[in-house]
Amino acid sequence: CFVAFGIFAFRKIKRINEEIKERNLIVEQKNKEITDSIQYAKRIQNSILPPTKIIHEAFPDSFVLYLPKDIVAGDFYWMEKKGNKSFISVADCTGHGVPGAMVSVMCSTALTKTVMELDINSPNEILDKTNSLLEERFERSEEELQDGMDIALCTIENMFLEFAGANNSLYYIRDNELVELGADKQPIGKYINRKPFRKHTLELKENDCIYLFTDGFADQFGGEKGKKF
Repeated sequence: CFVAFGIFAFRKIKRINEEIKERNLIVEQKNKEITDSIQYAKRIQNSILPPTKIIHEAFPDSFVLYLPKDIVAGDFYWMEKKGNKSFISVADCTGHGVPGAMVSVMCSTALTKTVMELDINSPNEILDKTNSLLEERFERSEEELQDGMDIALCTIENMFLEFAGANNSLYYIRDNELVELGADKQPIGKYINRKPFRKHTLELKENDCIYLFTDGFADQFGGEKGKKF
């Protein structure tokens, strides 16, 4: 009886191990399919980002630090050029990963349409119109969507800068002093008590350093107390 029981238990364990292997293979295959799909989504998202070459042609002494957390991201940077005027922004869209990336494509497309097709050139008016386009798009949905973005957007022509922001400010350093051009405390997207965006103007001087960024770095938690950076 002991030998018969031992053989029965061995066969049962062997069958369980085979089932586990089969399930692991299925999981690995699904993970590969999902990862391949996200990698392809990254190629699509990258297509909306301005090439570094274009940015450096307009601003030789510049850099972009772009570090998506999950292959694709809700953060993106954007640039267009009309004549001597450059339009530059960085934006943080609702959500992370694939959902955030999908929103970023919609927001980038709305910005480009506003500037290149509707010929709106002032940064505050660009944000107002972009907001209207996105609200119109989301209102078509049968589901209630609360998506949108925070954004810092500026135009530069010769030595003259104009800026407008939705929750994200612009910072510049002049003579070793850090100065903030404050953003409006409202996002692009559905928002109660919305007001028209304000425009800041700045005459640039030689050696001014301008910075636009999202909260992706500053919002990281860490340290002994687990606080935001």
